[in-house]
Amino acid sequence: MYKLSSNISTDSAGFKEKREANLKLLEEYKKKIREIQEGGGENAIDKHRSRGKLLARERIDLLIDPDTPFMELSAMAAYNQYDNKFPSAGIVTGIGIIRGRESIIVANDATVKGGTYISETIKKHLRAQEIAMENRLPCVYMVDSGGVFLPDQAKVFPDKFDFGRIFFNQARLSAEGIPQLSIVMGSCTAGGAYVPAMSDETIIVKKQGTIFIGGPPLVKAATGEEVTAEELGGADVHTSASGVSDHFAENDKHAIQICRNIFETLPLPERQTLDLAPIEEPAYDPEELYGIAPIEIKQPVDSKEIIMRLVDGSKFHEFKQRYAPTMTTGFARIMGYPVGILANNGVLFSETSLKGTHFIELCTHRKIPIIFLQNITGFIVGKQYEKQGIARDGAKLVHAVANATVPKFSIIFGGSFGAGNYAMAGRAYEPRLLFMWPNARISVMGGDQAADVLVTIKRDQFKAKNKKAPEEELKKLRNEILKKYNYEGSAYYSTSRLWDDGIIDQVDTRKILAMGISMSLNRKFPDPKFGVFRM
Repeated sequence: MYKLSSNISTDSAGFKEKREANLKLLEEYKKKIREIQEGGGENAIDKHRSRGKLLARERIDLLIDPDTPFMELSAMAAYNQYDNKFPSAGIVTGIGIIRGRESIIVANDATVKGGTYISETIKKHLRAQEIAMENRLPCVYMVDSGGVFLPDQAKVFPDKFDFGRIFFNQARLSAEGIPQLSIVMGSCTAGGAYVPAMSDETIIVKKQGTIFIGGPPLVKAATGEEVTAEELGGADVHTSASGVSDHFAENDKHAIQICRNIFETLPLPERQTLDLAPIEEPAYDPEELYGIAPIEIKQPVDSKEIIMRLVDGSKFHEFKQRYAPTMTTGFARIMGYPVGILANNGVLFSETSLKGTHFIELCTHRKIPIIFLQNITGFIVGKQYEKQGIARDGAKLVHAVANATVPKFSIIFGGSFGAGNYAMAGRAYEPRLLFMWPNARISVMGGDQAADVLVTIKRDQFKAKNKKAPEEELKKLRNEILKKYNYEGSAYYSTSRLWDDGIIDQVDTRKILAMGISMSLNRKFPDPKFGVFRM
């Protein structure tokens, strides 16, 4: 590998302007995160603490090994929805290290509407379980929830990927030998009672945790029996009489310690081995990414400038350097781990697609994880390119991405538009993790293109009727489309709906990718398997 050389002047006005704009976006993001981490607000937090409970993120901090990071996922789920009354969708999920093992942690935030589940809560919970299945990660459920948010029951109860899928996944995970552990630290009602009931081992906190299919109000309505929550399904009942729970804890801290003790008994997975090397810091300061990340998506960005600030020693072994330059492909290392990188340098042509397909085949056969760095407007369009078979060649790339048997990780550092999103391992193509930078944009096409298309269609409609197109009406339509795409294309809109796993600080990209690769090694990489490539 050779060290890349930067062509960017960090003293230039353009660099400084971008840096200032990106830092402003980042500060805005961090401010929103701080607000979200306040949960249900001061009154709800005081009430929660008065019961002797720790907050969800405090519980996680005690559960994971000291001085190790917690990779929180989709922290801004449900942002700018539901009048912002469900910060983080009322649940904290992420990847942490417990007794030296990467694990999935799902913790209900009872300060947010009693920890009840809306659509985004379920989607977030299921995404955490999906990551657990893909990477064979033990799951710890820190349960403190009233179950389904009843006013939205029709949106969260009956469908395939609604509330019941949580318990289906637990059964499948356990059958795969992936440990399922629950700590009942508060309410666990109705369907939610199946989270601990379907876990391999369950801990329940004294005079705090409760498990029941029907709570006291429902019992009274159904049978006329009057009973307290503790009598119906408290820790004493479930550890001494029903056997629904296996461990009795005095308080939150005691329960967390019991969980950590259980981890000492779990069998270790057979890990995938990679050719590791000593870690080198990039030769170029990662903080320079603030001055490189595109603010205006139309501005071209040399993807090698991104790569050299992410990879070890800024060293990169480029593949097909002189061929199809609108995509950069090559091998590098990130914190000692070998990786293959595909990074956009412009629109996708037939040649670009073939280059990417060839490179994915190499990575898959060599069992090297793949990093996709997205800044893509899409595939080239036009009569000439259709005649040359852009649809056929683009399909090869999409086919290779879909069937790659090594872990894929996607970072959207600029735009992600149209079929380019698919070809570069967008959400539908199951990357192990997908993150966006604060400046990133995502939509079916750029706002200008969408506005031009719709205005052209409208103009043609008037022309077909032999009428003159009203220019003011067309101008109004164009502005409305631009406004809509500007709003719906933002990273905040995406992350609120869990189209990604979160927004990240550009400087943290290298660390997050390394954590993701380490996590992926808990499952052996399957042998390559591709279908029919249309030639």
